[in-house]
Order: sequence, then C-alpha cells, then structure tokens
Amino acid sequence: LHPPAQLPHVLSVTKIKYPDHFRQILRVTPYTFDRITAKICTDPVFVNHSHCEQHPVDVQLAVTLYRFGHSGNAAGQSAVARWAGVGHGTVSLMTRRVMTAILWPDFMAEAVRFPTAEEKEAAKSWVEARSCKAWRGGWCLVDGTLIPLYDRPHWYGESYFDRKCNYSLNIQ
Repeated sequence: LHPPAQLPHVLSVTKIKYPDHFRQILRVTPYTFDRITAKICTDPVFVNHSHCEQHPVDVQLAVTLYRFGHSGNAAGQSAVARWAGVGHGTVSLMTRRVMTAILWPDFMAEAVRFPTAEEKEAAKSWVEARSCKAWRGGWCLVDGTLIPLYDRPHWYGESYFDRKCNYSLNIQ
C-alpha cells in the first residue's frame, strides 16, 4: 500500500500558497509552469480519440518536470509514478508527449533564444575579468553542472567519481 500521491497537492495548494516550494519540486516557478502549459496544451499529441482520456496537460507537464528535476532513486519511473499517483508506464507516455510538444520548431523558436552579439561580448568580458583570461573565447560557460550517472561506468569508472561522492558527467 502506497501513501497518497503528492502531485494533486503540489498543483492545487503548493503552487498557490508556497511558490518557492513549488519551484523546488518542479524546478520552475508557477508562472513559468503556467506559461509552458498554455503553450503546449493545444498540441495534437495531447488529443486522443479513445475511451481512456489522457491526464490534463498540466499533470503531464508536472510529471515530466518532476522526473527531469530529480536524480538517483527519485528519478526512477516507479518513484515518479508513486509521487504522481499514476501507472508506471504512464510516466513514460507523459514524458514522451510533453517532449514531443516542446521540441516542435515553433515552440523552440519562441522558447529558446541564443544571446545577441552584445550579450556574448558582455559575457566574454565578465569571464576575462573574473576568471582565466584564456577562457575569454567561451561565452556559454561559467560553472559546470553535474549530471549524475545511474552507475559507475565500466571503462575508467574512477574518472567519473565526483566531489559529491557520485558518478557523474560535468557539463559546461
């Protein structure tokens, strides 16, 4: 027997009364969450003609964000399914639908913006002034993000052991 799903509470109470907690859970602000939901809700991927209706788009987005925002055991499909109160396979279906909607060129063109020449130059100047001058040519790096790996890689596994005692990749 599992405890009750947390997702309904996150979307109905936490989102409104505790936006900082909402952001910790789903890694976006309630405003951003609502904007993304509004942009993708009309996508045909969320329409089906079967007797079994899909979950609302906001629920599917929340499951996807929760899944992507957690690592290790909390990111497993079963753990996400218990958190959301949905079936194990439903987590994959929801994630696939949300990613299909987000990866459309129209959505990407509106949501992802590369920096202008002026913004790049400002970033390069910042790097040169506060870091190694040789790094001036790089404008997309400031800090590495650790992407946790499920397990120790077979080849050169010790090379992937990070300062937080996990196996991970450092992305810049």
